[in-house]
Amino acid sequence: MGDLGISLLLIAALFLILASGVWIGLTLAGVAWLGMTLFSSRPAGDAMAVTIWGSASSWTLTALPLFVWMGEILFRTRLSQDMFRGLAPWMQSLPGRLLHVNVAGCAIFAAVSGSSAATCATIGKMSLPELAKRGYPDGISIGSLAGAGTLGLLIPPSIIMIVYGVAAEVSIAQLFIAGVLPGIMLALLFSGYLAAWALRNPSLVPPADAKLSFGAKLRESRHLIPVVLLIVAVLGSIYSGIATATEAAAVGVVGALVISAAQGSLNWQTFRDSLLGGTRLYCMIAMILAGAAFLTLAMGYIGLPRHLAEWIASLGLSQFQLLLALMVFYVVLGCFLDGISMVVLTIGVLMPTIQKAGIDPVWFGIFIVLVVEMAQITPPVGFNLFVLQGMTRREIGWIAKVTLPFFFLMVVAVALIWFFPQIVTFLPEQMRN
Repeated sequence: MGDLGISLLLIAALFLILASGVWIGLTLAGVAWLGMTLFSSRPAGDAMAVTIWGSASSWTLTALPLFVWMGEILFRTRLSQDMFRGLAPWMQSLPGRLLHVNVAGCAIFAAVSGSSAATCATIGKMSLPELAKRGYPDGISIGSLAGAGTLGLLIPPSIIMIVYGVAAEVSIAQLFIAGVLPGIMLALLFSGYLAAWALRNPSLVPPADAKLSFGAKLRESRHLIPVVLLIVAVLGSIYSGIATATEAAAVGVVGALVISAAQGSLNWQTFRDSLLGGTRLYCMIAMILAGAAFLTLAMGYIGLPRHLAEWIASLGLSQFQLLLALMVFYVVLGCFLDGISMVVLTIGVLMPTIQKAGIDPVWFGIFIVLVVEMAQITPPVGFNLFVLQGMTRREIGWIAKVTLPFFFLMVVAVALIWFFPQIVTFLPEQMRN
């Protein structure tokens, strides 16, 4: 059987097992075992044991459960309500007024969460009731939250950047700092769209709340101090060279526990719930990563990545054409798989091709995060759409429709980092120097 036949057989097996409802991690391991048993001379059981142990015992990967736990702790504190109080007074004079709280809140929470779904859920729990109470239209409130929630993937620390860094063997600290400027750029694009929407539809924007003096605004801003201190502690320790990404994650967990205790929301129940929630999410991710590591090994033994890289190279695609094809590929793949599964399934196969095309792996990591963000808001498996459907009880098709403008803004962001790659590479280069 030729390479194409083997590829089609394994892809068919993958989707068939996924469609039967088997967990993604077990599906990946099962397809890898099938591939090695049928098309390789190495014993599959021995290879599976060694690979899964190797992927699960990675020191770099230790940052992942810690960042997940930190997000779970903050999700159960008063942090989100305090953020609304601190941000709202400064947004009243902007076109679109309190709609910008969605974007600013998601950008700030993204810097301590690392998860798109957690960012969307936490800020939504805070902002949607407040916006509805003041009379803001549901469409723009929910759409802007779904779009801005994806900032949880791009603004460091980011769970998907850790996954990409481990899979592609790229420095996680470099990826984190590379995500800062694109994250700010995307937040500004979202806010710019909200301002333009408000100027086109002035009758739909409710009047401003009571005007506060500058001093009163500053007093309300004190509610932002805990989250700002946590961001400084986590990211500052990485960028100053004091701590690795893993050590900074531990700093973040301790900081989140201290904030929770200071707010009076840390008790045995919240501690237990946050620990169990973080453990469940990490176990799911770890199983996917382990299955994907075994699948990558199996593909290597069969020779598929090398043949795929050679085939793509033979097409003579330019860098731009290759990235355009990959963007469409990931958006389509995002209709069926979650972001972490997409990254771990494909990076092992794609990295040789990316390196051969001369694309910077750090820049490509940010590109991947942006296209995975698009997948977070594409039905039927858009995680942010699921989160908002659970919160608002709206149809997923309606949520996808009101989120569409923010999808196109992400396409604009991808175009901007292509034409101006310094947006991604400037800070990592300064860090290296």
